[in-house]
Amino acid sequence: MNKSQLKKLIEEYPTPFYVFDDDEMHKRVAFLKSYLPEDVSLCYAVKANTFISPYILDVVESYEVCSPGELSICTQQNIPSEKLVISGVYKTPQIIQEHINSEHFAGHYTAESVAQFELLKRSAEIAGRNIRVLLRLTSGNQFGMSEEEIINIVTDTHENKLVDICGIQYFSGTQKRSLKKYRRELKYLKDFLEKLHSEYGFSARELEYGTGFPVAYFEGDDFDEESFLKEFSDLLTSVEFTCKLILEIGRSIAASCGRYVTKVVDVKSNSTGNYAIVDGGIHHIAYFGQVLAMKHPKVQHFAKESGEVCNWNVCGSLCTTNDILLKDISFNNLNIGDSLVFENAGAYCPTEGISLFLSRALPTVLMKNKNGSVTVLRKQTDTYPLNDNYRGENYGRID
Repeated sequence: MNKSQLKKLIEEYPTPFYVFDDDEMHKRVAFLKSYLPEDVSLCYAVKANTFISPYILDVVESYEVCSPGELSICTQQNIPSEKLVISGVYKTPQIIQEHINSEHFAGHYTAESVAQFELLKRSAEIAGRNIRVLLRLTSGNQFGMSEEEIINIVTDTHENKLVDICGIQYFSGTQKRSLKKYRRELKYLKDFLEKLHSEYGFSARELEYGTGFPVAYFEGDDFDEESFLKEFSDLLTSVEFTCKLILEIGRSIAASCGRYVTKVVDVKSNSTGNYAIVDGGIHHIAYFGQVLAMKHPKVQHFAKESGEVCNWNVCGSLCTTNDILLKDISFNNLNIGDSLVFENAGAYCPTEGISLFLSRALPTVLMKNKNGSVTVLRKQTDTYPLNDNYRGENYGRID
């Protein structure tokens, strides 16, 4: 998206807003695929950006959903159920039972724990329906199951005709740049899958591996992504998995297609420096690690007029000293009415921010389509009704 296109959007839509670029999104997926082995599939992690899910239907094989809300969004977006992987550390029993009872759901489920697997198995038996399950192997945190638990499950349910255990799911973190860590993880997964086969007679048909590919958010980041992806691809080829390999990717697909636009609404100076207040804030723009004020992300400045270059601290409109977007960054004559465009805002910013804080409105969300037209995915939306209970149901007195 070029400057003239951005300027037109700034003139037409109230700030703050997000704008995602369909064309950039598809180019990004094509770029990733160009470095990966041809037989590797992509699974999109919906939590990274729920708005773009229907726009990449033609380029990803599956969608990872981690909450009832994400599941509802995908259903409303007409994502085919066979493309859905119902994941998440807590699966609402009612939702699981409803979907297993449904004749139309044909996706996968993940089992994060023995209790979750028992819920899935019991629900399948009650409904008399076949389900497909991926067992999540823990990487040493609150997610997934131990090797021993997975071994017990595959041996105990070997003859269960309703529950089809397709394979293993594994994820160990995000923003990973160490190829040595990838090498250790891939070898570990290869060895564990071979152990399941040779010692327990279980042959996994699928391995869903969360890559946690890094995104370079900040100025001066010298991350060589092309070399990184080439070496990662060589690693995959050398490991030679015999099952289908699915890479779960969210941030790496969504980040670069999105921009966040906010406008300067006040300027002031005191003994500690120059301050610009914008109509957005940290509840809308959240890069990895919440280090916005400590590093400089890529930002475009749309100025009303040129003038003196000096350093500024850019703060949001929340009443907290933590609401600092940029610290000690140079701008040319920053003034009220100027707009700032934050790059790489496509992942997590619209879904992970503390949007209800101080009851400010949710930003507009736009999609620039491949033909150049713009679709409004969400209008600016007030949040104060969600924080207001004065018309709520009266449950009576609590003594």
